[in-house]
Amino acid sequence: MKPTVYIFFGIIFCIILYFFFFSNSKEITNYPSNGSTIVAFGDSLVEGVGSTKDNDFVSVLSQQINQPIINLGKSGDTTRDGLARLDELINQDPKIVLLLLGGNDYLRKISQTETFENLTKIIGTIHESGSIVVLLGVRGGILKDNFKDEYETLARVYGVAYVPDVLRGLIGQSDLMYDAIHPNDDGYQIISGRIEPVITNLIK
Repeated sequence: MKPTVYIFFGIIFCIILYFFFFSNSKEITNYPSNGSTIVAFGDSLVEGVGSTKDNDFVSVLSQQINQPIINLGKSGDTTRDGLARLDELINQDPKIVLLLLGGNDYLRKISQTETFENLTKIIGTIHESGSIVVLLGVRGGILKDNFKDEYETLARVYGVAYVPDVLRGLIGQSDLMYDAIHPNDDGYQIISGRIEPVITNLIK
């Protein structure tokens, strides 16, 4: 056989292996969901600290997808606080939950192990309610992102939709940030733009 034939069959074999081993990891748990609402659940980034009225990413995203989104963001929340507020979330009968927690854990030096154990419990409870989770990642570290692999593992193992490091490229950019941690209107617009294609696929 000619070398090109070997290459061709090698490529086909790799494609088959990819779909055999990895296709299941792309499945979204509870899709399609029978819930009735879209809820954003998290900390000050969800609440919209730093934005003017209706320019937080939740409000902008709601306008982009032309559907209401309930904002359950609370400034200062850690994953511990998220666990304590889960009843408030589940009572909204969510079909999709945008979950953004972890940044305050890093700032308050909560152990990374506890942070991701808490996130696992939060995701599990949301899934038990029948809802889809869209996990929104944040950076865990200045020089090195210690959260990146952990978020990716959660997304893969638990079948959640995932938007990595929503603040990527914003930190340190004075034209996009209200303060050292929170975006301004333009920054939140960028975050919304990163989430919109993911959630649009889930509400089709």
